[in-house]
Amino acid sequence: MKKLLFITLLAVALFSSCKNNNVYLSYHAVNPNGWNKDSIYTFEFDIVDTIASYNIYINVRNTPDYPYQNLWLFLSETQPDDAMSNDTIEFYLADHRGKWLGTGAGSTKEMPVIYKESIYFQKSGKYTFDITHGMRTEDLKGITDIGIRVEKLDEK
Repeated sequence: MKKLLFITLLAVALFSSCKNNNVYLSYHAVNPNGWNKDSIYTFEFDIVDTIASYNIYINVRNTPDYPYQNLWLFLSETQPDDAMSNDTIEFYLADHRGKWLGTGAGSTKEMPVIYKESIYFQKSGKYTFDITHGMRTEDLKGITDIGIRVEKLDEK
């Protein structure tokens, strides 16, 4: 009984000591028939603190049905003053031997990829990110979810 109480208290202490710095975390489920090259996934979040620095992650969940090692994404960012910028990123979901790089139990793997590191948002307000895939396939199979996480960094 004492051992169970100790393990429970240890688990509570560990989980309560973890700090969640997420400002925004959202996923969109991708059509099970495939991610059409014309499908756009939109993410909107508000930034209030322009003094803090942030990391932005693109999160991808995939199954073994994904036929490629890498993934190209096109990102379009709209700032609160309607200024826009476009970017293209490539990252790897599998190593050169075909082993999936993400984490997760079962066949679905999740791969967080840092998109922007230690950035400062110049303006407070609503930011919008649109994501489309940049692969040559019309309907991309094996991607189940696409997401964005915005994390506020601790001040030192």
